[in-house]
Amino acid sequence: MLTCNHMIRTQIQLTEEQASALRAMSSTRHMPMAELIRIGIDNFLRREAGSSREAIVARAKNAAGRFTSGTSDVSTEHDKYLADAFGGQ
Repeated sequence: MLTCNHMIRTQIQLTEEQASALRAMSSTRHMPMAELIRIGIDNFLRREAGSSREAIVARAKNAAGRFTSGTSDVSTEHDKYLADAFGGQ
């Protein structure tokens, strides 16, 4: 979870189902509902930050060159390998 020294109070509206599920989870985990909501928001923010175009490009660049096909002519025969992979379409 993100940590900070200063909390900002805000008001949200939940459906009955969301509030009921949060109350039950709060009781089971012995955690305040507000803490569960903050965890959910942190998870959402992390997931969304990882889906930006910049993040996707960075992951692709980090993956480049990490794997080997065991074939030495992929750079010259890539069209053939793609056609084979897609059933000659």
